[in-house]
Amino acid sequence: MAKISKVFSAELEGIDARLIEVETDINVGLHSFNIVGLADKALSEAKERVNSALKNLGVKAPNRENRKIVVNLAPADVKKTGSQYDLAIAIGYLLATEQLKDFDSSDKIFAGELSLEGKLRPINGALNIARLVKKEGFKYLFLPKQNAKEAAIISGIEIIPVGTLDELVKHLEDRSVISAQPETKVEYTLPENYPNISEIKGQEHAKRALLIAAAGGHNLLMIGPPGTGKTMLAQAMNSILPAPELEEIIEMTQIYSAAGLLPANSFINYRPFRTPHQTASPIAVFGGGQTPRPGEISLAHRGVLFLDEAPEFRRDLLESLRQPLESGKAVITRVRGNLTFPAKFTLVAAMNPCRCGYYGDEEKTCTCSAHEVYQYQRKLSGPLMDRIDLQINVPRIAVAELRKKIGTNSAEGDAQTEKMKEQVVRAREIQVARFSSLKKRKIFTNSELSSKEIEKFAELDGAAEKFVETATKNQFLSPRSYYRVLKVARTIADLSGEEKVTEGHLAEAFSYRLRSEV
Repeated sequence: MAKISKVFSAELEGIDARLIEVETDINVGLHSFNIVGLADKALSEAKERVNSALKNLGVKAPNRENRKIVVNLAPADVKKTGSQYDLAIAIGYLLATEQLKDFDSSDKIFAGELSLEGKLRPINGALNIARLVKKEGFKYLFLPKQNAKEAAIISGIEIIPVGTLDELVKHLEDRSVISAQPETKVEYTLPENYPNISEIKGQEHAKRALLIAAAGGHNLLMIGPPGTGKTMLAQAMNSILPAPELEEIIEMTQIYSAAGLLPANSFINYRPFRTPHQTASPIAVFGGGQTPRPGEISLAHRGVLFLDEAPEFRRDLLESLRQPLESGKAVITRVRGNLTFPAKFTLVAAMNPCRCGYYGDEEKTCTCSAHEVYQYQRKLSGPLMDRIDLQINVPRIAVAELRKKIGTNSAEGDAQTEKMKEQVVRAREIQVARFSSLKKRKIFTNSELSSKEIEKFAELDGAAEKFVETATKNQFLSPRSYYRVLKVARTIADLSGEEKVTEGHLAEAFSYRLRSEV
C-alpha cells in the first residue's frame, strides 16, 4: 500500500523564511526518484546526497528501492533554492518507507545540508528560519550544530543542534536524546579595525557633526581637499555609536545570514560599516541577482554606509539611493513579485570640492575652471543632496597644529570618546522613550520620523518660530529640507537634554543644511 509522509522545512525569500511542506510518496512501479515543486539545480542534486547519506546510515537507500519515489515541495508555485531541504527529504523518506518509528512532525521543522557520509553542513538563514518557527507556532527546529548558536537568539522555541543524520534518527526514536541549544546571550563588541575618534587631530566642527549624525541617525556629507581626514572621520563614527538593541541585532544577523556572510556560530552584535567601491554595480549595492541576495545598503542596516569619493560612483547608482534613503527599504522587482530588504542605514559620504581637489584651499591653487568645478559638484544631484541632513566642509589642518597635538595623553583621548558616546547613548534613550507612544511601528532615531510625527515631537518655542520665518524668507527650502532641518534640530535639543527646540538648536541645524554653491 502507498504511504505518504509529511514533514516541514523552510525557504528563504529575501530575508524572510517561508514554510514549505515536504511530502514523500512511495508507490508501486519501476524505480524512480523525483523531486517536484519548482526545485532549482542545487535542490535537484539533493537526490544523490540523500542516497549516499542514507546508505552510510545503514538503511535501505532510495536508489535500492524498486519503487516510485516522489518528493513534493509545497506550495508548488514557489521557487525552491538551496540545499537546506536535504534533512527534511531524508526524514520524510525514512517515514514513508517505515524505516523510522512514526513521530509527531506537526510541531517540527527540519533544515540542513547532508554530506555523503551523513554529517550535517551549515546553511544560510538559520536565524530567519528560527523566526519562522516561532511565528508559525512550531516548537522544535532541527538544524546543523554550526547554526545552533545563531538560531538560539530567538527565545520560546527549542533549537536542536544535529551533528549527523544518525544522531537525529536516534533522537526521534527516543533512543538517544540531543540536548536543546541554550538560549544565546548577546554581548556587544566593537570591531577593532576602526580608529577611535580621539585619534583625529583638530576638526572639532566635523566631530560635532559626527556626534549629531550618530545621535539622530542623520545622513552626512563631508567636503574637503584630499588628505584632510574625511575617511578617518567616517570610520571613527563607529567608536561613538551606541550598542545595538537585541531587536536590531536580530535584524542585522538575519540579513547577513540570508546573504551567506555570517560566520558559523556567530551573529552581528555590532553596527556594520560598509564601504562599497566606486566601481560597484547596482546589484552589489542594492541587492538582487538570479537568487536575490541583500546588497551593501542592506548589509549596512542599522549601521553606516560610507561612500568615499561619492561623485566617482555611477550617476544612476547615486540616484537610486534616493528611494532607500526615504523609505528605509530596498525593493527588488521581479516578474514573479517584489522582494523587500530592510535598509535603514546612516549615509556618510565624502567628496573633494572639485576634480583636482583644491577648490577653495588656502595653500594650494585649484587648476579647475569654474565650469569644471560646477560640473563636478553637480554629480550629486539636488534631490539627492536634499536627503542629506548635514553638509560640512572639512578644511586642511596646518602641520604645525598637528605637531602640537601629537603628545596628547591617550587617557584624555579615551575620555573624550567615552564622553561623546555617553552623549549619543543618552540622546538615543530620550528618543526611544519619546517614540514609545507610537503603536504602529518602532522607531529608534529622529531621522526615521515622518513629517507628521516630527511636527508632533519637535515643539518650537516662540523665538524658534520667529527664527524659522526669518531664515526661510529669502532662502528656498523644499518641504523635505524643512522637515529634515526640524529633525536635526530635535536631535541637537536631545543632545542638550532640552524638551523644546529653541532658536539656537534651529540655527545650528540650518548651518549644517545650507552649503554654499559655486
